[in-house]
Amino acid sequence: MSLTRWGAALVGCATLLLTACTVVDLDANGKPIIPADPNAKASFDNQTPQQIAQQTWQTRVIDAANKQALDANALSAKMKSSSSTTQSVFVRLTSKIESVDVSNEREHKLVINVNGQPLKVQLGPVINGNAIRDATGFKFEDFTNQVQFAQLSRAYAREAVKHQPNVDPGWAGKTATMTLAVTLNGGKAEDAALLEIKPEAQ
Repeated sequence: MSLTRWGAALVGCATLLLTACTVVDLDANGKPIIPADPNAKASFDNQTPQQIAQQTWQTRVIDAANKQALDANALSAKMKSSSSTTQSVFVRLTSKIESVDVSNEREHKLVINVNGQPLKVQLGPVINGNAIRDATGFKFEDFTNQVQFAQLSRAYAREAVKHQPNVDPGWAGKTATMTLAVTLNGGKAEDAALLEIKPEAQ
């Protein structure tokens, strides 16, 4: 093959290679920014539980609750149909606040009436149970670092408290709309955690 043909072949190959390449942006350190695969499974391996809670609060908790929250009637039906299983769900209720207890500085709570039954709602700063985490749909196998999954409940609890107004005994007797995460266990609602609350106009 002549030198001219070799040259033409090389130019052709170089052109093919260049047209097959994708231009990738570089970050501040000169490293390529690889776009995230939209089909890839979310990885939280290098994040703290608090970082996971902060980053997913809006999408996995608030947005999900707005779409999936059960009302009082749906909650009652769910409690009857899932009496033998444990399940956490989002709930939105409009109810009169029967009482607010802040006597224990670590565990504030309010009490509302749901279908004739009292329901204690945890306000924090300590919120027990896994209702928020489990209502999001996160599962043990979603995490290769299982410590993160175990600690995510507390991280979500701290995040929930950050977004709450100061609910004090002065709220007793008021009607409010609340978004909660609740664990249904043996036909009973327990470990209810407050996510959002808005007093109704009087």
